[in-house]
Parts: sequence; structure tokens; C-alpha cells
Amino acid sequence: MITRLTDEQKADFLKRGFTRRAFSKISSVLAAGATLPFYNEAALAQLSMIGPLPPDAVKINANENPLGPCPEAAQAIYNVIQKGGRYWYEETFNFARTLAEQEGVKPDYVLPFAGSSDPLHRAVLAFTSPSKSLVMADPGYEAGSRAADFIGSKVHKIPLRKDYAHDVKAMAEADPDAGLIYVCNPNNPTGTLTPRSDLEWLVANKPKGAVVLIDEAYIHFSEAPYCTDLVAADKDVIVLRTFSKLYGMAGLRAGAAIARPDLLAKIRPYGAGALPVTGMVGAHASLKVKNLVAERRKLNRQIRSEVFEFLEKHNFSYVPSESNCFMLDAKRPAAELIKLMAQEKVFIGRVWPAWPQHTRITVGTAEEMEKFKRALLKVYA
Repeated sequence: MITRLTDEQKADFLKRGFTRRAFSKISSVLAAGATLPFYNEAALAQLSMIGPLPPDAVKINANENPLGPCPEAAQAIYNVIQKGGRYWYEETFNFARTLAEQEGVKPDYVLPFAGSSDPLHRAVLAFTSPSKSLVMADPGYEAGSRAADFIGSKVHKIPLRKDYAHDVKAMAEADPDAGLIYVCNPNNPTGTLTPRSDLEWLVANKPKGAVVLIDEAYIHFSEAPYCTDLVAADKDVIVLRTFSKLYGMAGLRAGAAIARPDLLAKIRPYGAGALPVTGMVGAHASLKVKNLVAERRKLNRQIRSEVFEFLEKHNFSYVPSESNCFMLDAKRPAAELIKLMAQEKVFIGRVWPAWPQHTRITVGTAEEMEKFKRALLKVYA
């Protein structure tokens, strides 16, 4: 955690169009020993927090993976618990080296984090300002826009195309002075993919000086190619990885930003300190399990397909997804459906303002999705 902005950071803030009042606001929060208001787990999850749950509840509202960490990761975490009195920085370095090898980039192109929300927020701090906007999809993952709002950066929300892909041409044209263009692929909340060719076009045609941030939190659920080869080619691209989704480590916190060292250097100063050794060893162990991604991808696809077949059979409308979540058309204000399903002990949600009649559904276990189906039929009976 940083406690003040350095003179170099203050100069950079002024250069990017911030007022002294703006960076004083950030400095005062940091000096108080607090994390930035947009970056704490309660703030990020407030729309998915539902309090104490009955033991037989189905919780499919937060894109969590009910499988949890794989056995190899769980064992690695168990083995390191008694060593938790030390920082074990080397475990973080080992994780970073293995991830770099698997992604085909140099070791200094990987910067580990506790999940991927942290580097997302840091990128907003580093690359946007009142004169350098954030461009993102709508609906899309909101965390980056919260960070932009806090520091006074303008946000351009670009509607998804009719095929639910990011409208990369509209995003590139949204602001000639854009600082950061955020693409979550597959997208959260829709679970839909933007073609690789579109991403390549965006990187080649973005405004000069802008950075393209590709959030691949859900990439492992799809067959889509990773974009870390664009990083290896030294493009103005940052790729985010997390172990919260397919790897089942949402509560353990592990992830990374993958980018050129000069881009990582711009986000590095906005935080400091050792990362949780449990998350680092768990993530490292997960990377070494040869068939983990393929097996979990296959299981998620099977359960998701069965849910989609059920929805089609009963004439429900939904957005086809390549992820572990999808958008269900409630045909009414979706908030009403969320409340009715909660009465059946099935917790779904949430709602994005751009699509008020849709709610996001997480793909849970086969048993959980059977309960979801029964509850949905009962609510609409």
C-alpha cells in the first residue's frame, strides 16, 4: 500500500490534466492508510453480497466457481500454511516465471497481483485522466469505470454490437485522446466473445498513445486464443489474468498483469507489499496441472449447454455465452425476478443499467442448475 504520491507521480498527474485538488484527494486517502475507495472487496462485491445463506441455497450470482481450487493447489496451500509467518517473496517470483514461460513472454513482462481487479484499477490511475478517457463496453465490467469516476476521468460506454461482441470500431473512434481502452473477453456480464481479428484491428487502429487493456478473466472457459502474443510482440497491450474463475480461487486471490516492462512500470507504483503466499502457491500449482483447464472447460460447457437447451425448450430468451455466465431475459424488470428467485433460495443477479430486463446467471454445478431450472419454472408458472 502506498501512503503518498511521489513528486514524480504528482508531476505525471498534472501533465495528464489532473488538478492539484484531484491528486491531493488521492494523496489524503492514501496518507490515511486506507485503500482507494473503489478498491476494496466490499465495494466491488456489494451488488452480489446477499448476507447469510440458508444451507440449501443456490448461489449463482457472482461468477464464482463452486469447484474451488484443484486438489494440487489445495495441497500446496495446505503445505504452506504453517510457513505463513514469513513473506515468501520467492513463491511469487516462481509463479511469475512459470506463467511467463507458459504465456510465451519474458519474465519481466509478468507482474503478479492478488487477482485482476487491482491491476485494472491501477491501469485506470496510470493511463486515464480528465484529458485521457476510459473507453469500455456497455454492458461491461464496471470496476474500471468506478476508478475513473473517483479520479475524474471521462468514461465512454460503447454499446455491444448486435452479435454481442465489442464494437471495436466505435471504441477506437470514441475519443482521439483516449488513454485506456478496456476489453473484457469473454465479456462480463454477457459471456460473449469478441473475435481475435477485431482485437488485432483495435490494437492497430486505436488512438495514438492509448493502451488496450484486454481482461481475459474468463478466457479459459472458451476456445478463443489468448492475446499474450500481442504483448510478446511489444504492442501497447496489457493482458490481465486471474485465478478466480476457472481455477476456483476467488477467495484466495491470485492473478497477474502481462505487458511490456515500461507499461508495468506505470502501474507498479500504485501499491506495494507482499502478496498472499497461499494464493501464489495455489496459482503456481494450478499452472502445473496439465489437463485442468481442458477438463473444467468441458464440464462448464456441458452444464451450460444443458441449461441453454432447457431455456429454449421452455421459450426463455438468453444471450449465448462462451463463459461461466450468461444473461437471461426476464421479460420484466430483472430486479423483480431476482427477488422472486431468492424466495426459492436461488440467488441470481445482478442487473446492468443498459439492459434492465436482463440478469446475469452464473453456471454452477449440475445439481445447482437443476434447482435453478425448477425455481425458474415455478416463478413463471
